[in-house]
Amino acid sequence: MQRIMVTGGAGFLGSHLCERLLALGHEVLCVDNYFTGRKGNITHLMRNPRFEALRHDITLPLQVEVDQIYNLACPASPIHYQFDPVQTIKTCVHGAINVLDLARRTKARILQASTSEVYGDPSVHPQSESYWGNVNPIGLRSCYDEGKRCAESLFFSYHRQYGVDIRVPRIFNTYGPRMHEHDGRVISNFIVQALQGNPITVYGTGNQTRSFCYVDDTVDGLIALMSDEVRPPGPVNLGNPQEYTIRELAERIIALCHSSSRLTMAPLPHDDPQQRKPNVEQARQLIGWHPAIDLDTGLSRTISDFRKRLVTCDEALALSEP
Repeated sequence: MQRIMVTGGAGFLGSHLCERLLALGHEVLCVDNYFTGRKGNITHLMRNPRFEALRHDITLPLQVEVDQIYNLACPASPIHYQFDPVQTIKTCVHGAINVLDLARRTKARILQASTSEVYGDPSVHPQSESYWGNVNPIGLRSCYDEGKRCAESLFFSYHRQYGVDIRVPRIFNTYGPRMHEHDGRVISNFIVQALQGNPITVYGTGNQTRSFCYVDDTVDGLIALMSDEVRPPGPVNLGNPQEYTIRELAERIIALCHSSSRLTMAPLPHDDPQQRKPNVEQARQLIGWHPAIDLDTGLSRTISDFRKRLVTCDEALALSEP
């Protein structure tokens, strides 16, 4: 049993990670400022005596004693990270410095949840870890893209200068239950629109591609990366290499929701990447990881969760009406 801190632990991905670490018998300290995280994501964990939740913003130093740190704290959807871009950069940069200083003091192994967004709008396809990316450093998305790139630089600098034991996964489009229904991500947008019978908003031509990894597979990869005693020489892609166009995704969600929704087109957001597909060969070789859950299975589980939550919200609104 280890004492493990998960920053951003009340978020979508963080709550699933906390849940899995508890199931493995560890003590878990969930740290979150609840900007995008939700108490409802971790309420069911509160009864576990090995679970502790702490409201804290990692842009401020934190003094705790831990054996491992998973740094997941940062808004991950464009709507949320563009709402306060300066705070997003502070979370990426100041937050990384604070958790790295904590890891240095406690000699804890530490993981930085990086992102496929470090590749920007890639000119190399699929994207492998050796690709340096094609990022607009001053665009609307740069607070997140460049913030995460700077965090990676900090992690490897702390490793080289101070010997901090680091792991840096680059996460590709994770989805699943507990996603925020209004986070602006493509899967949550499409599911909410389909369940409500509204038009499905497809940006651009719909021919741009993404690769979607179910949350259980991503959590498997994070834990495997932290459990392996051999530190990878650099970042490691974690994602599902199956590639789909946005139009294909919309049509699958409409079918799985048994929805009457139709597609409607809208202009493509600024700096939105045209292609996104991970090369996960390094993860397979280094930690024996590969995604196991296919898109239809993952979408069905996610739709079921959204359906329950949307019904609950509708019921609450009905009760509040005079």
